[in-house]
Amino acid sequence: MKICSSCTLLAGAILSLSGFATSIEASDYSSFYKNLPIELSPVTPPSIPSYEVDITAFGGVNDGVTLNTEAFAKAMAHLADKGGGRLVVPEGIWYTGPILFESNVELHLDRGALVLFSENLADYPAVASDWEGLSTHRATSPLSARDKHDIAITGDGTFNGNGQKWRPVKKSKMTADQWKKLIKTGCVNAKGDVWFPNERIREVYEDKALQAKVHHGDKELVDYAHDFLRPVLLSFINCRNVMLKDATFENSPAWNLHPLLCENLIIDNVNVRNPWYAQNGDGVDIESCRNVLVANSRFDVGDDAICIKSGKDKDGRDRGIPCTNVLIDGCTVYHGHGGFVIGSEMSGGCKDIIVNNCVFIGTDVGLRFKSTRGRGGVVEDIYVDNIKMTDIAGDALIFDLYYGIKPGAPVPPVTEETPSFRNIYIDDVTCRSAKRAALFNGLPEMPMKNVVIRNSHFRADSGIELNHVDGLTLENVRITVPGETIKKGEGVKNVSVK
Repeated sequence: MKICSSCTLLAGAILSLSGFATSIEASDYSSFYKNLPIELSPVTPPSIPSYEVDITAFGGVNDGVTLNTEAFAKAMAHLADKGGGRLVVPEGIWYTGPILFESNVELHLDRGALVLFSENLADYPAVASDWEGLSTHRATSPLSARDKHDIAITGDGTFNGNGQKWRPVKKSKMTADQWKKLIKTGCVNAKGDVWFPNERIREVYEDKALQAKVHHGDKELVDYAHDFLRPVLLSFINCRNVMLKDATFENSPAWNLHPLLCENLIIDNVNVRNPWYAQNGDGVDIESCRNVLVANSRFDVGDDAICIKSGKDKDGRDRGIPCTNVLIDGCTVYHGHGGFVIGSEMSGGCKDIIVNNCVFIGTDVGLRFKSTRGRGGVVEDIYVDNIKMTDIAGDALIFDLYYGIKPGAPVPPVTEETPSFRNIYIDDVTCRSAKRAALFNGLPEMPMKNVVIRNSHFRADSGIELNHVDGLTLENVRITVPGETIKKGEGVKNVSVK
């Protein structure tokens, strides 16, 4: 009997053919849900068939030169035809275009495996997507799934998004030597303070009217502006039963991880990295998701590190899906604009969120809550416990409802566009050093309500500044600063210090 060589290769790369339930299903996350201040629905790992194949069976080559886009596509199609399974990527450099997931599939990177995404921007066609809370178009994400279920990324390997081929860079974020080296490539704007990877990106970046038309979906303009529409590294939209475990995600064109409208999501022991100068280089942006656990992970990024969102302005309010039932535990942030952040795109609301046992080292802000007029949405029932911070460049804690605008405008009436922050409980925060302990900057038409801080110590250059707060309790809170500990501005009511 004659056996074709491709069949022999495929058979040799199949590691298991029977049974269900791979090792990820043995993971038990119930311990994270004990002794919480409110009851949250525990997450459960996705269900992945134990059928297993190797990327080399589909023509994959790990030489760092061969483009493996077709190999990944064939492997995903094969697994979908088999009802799912595990795709193993051995050590080596796997150069590829975007990878699109199928349901019931686990992508596993062995230790020493680097998936390096192509620097050819044309490999990522523009698709309908969301960006910063608005429905729009973006280039296809290197890792993407839409309307899928039971998907996982595991293993000790690394995904690198080749983000430097997409991102503009501000001169103010680089050293003189870094800037001098950078401007030998690409182009800069007329002021010489922003670098762009190519001229088309610069042109669209500087034309706000063109950007507005692109966001409204004109196909010709979307194609014209393609290189400007830099993608997030991972975009999972409307997916159920998702796990990201052990892998490293780095050097994204924009945000690193963006789960949107997902349910039952686990992010466990991952590393998320972007250069400190990375424009929009967020770590993870959890948007309008339900039942989420982010545990024991590390972030070192160019923008907000762990961020909760739910859509922007009318788009977010029309979607009307809050981010809820979220637990963040045991994470470390080494750099970021904020360690833990809610907003500013929170127009669908955020509710029942717990942040425990985290460490922030050298972030711009520790705990960051932000919104502005026009957003709408309600942020409520947020619980923060056991947070350690040091070398915070700005505020250890900030509530800023004037994000992106300046105070002083006429006070408008309260409408659906008015954001509301209330019922926020913060316990056991230790900040060794910060520029300011805390800023509460509420709106006169909608002050922050019922914020409680207990058993905490802030050591900073200045104390707590309050504006438009109705209901703040400080219980067993020490503020070690050179001057006054609490500075009250306008609209401050019902402050209790115990």
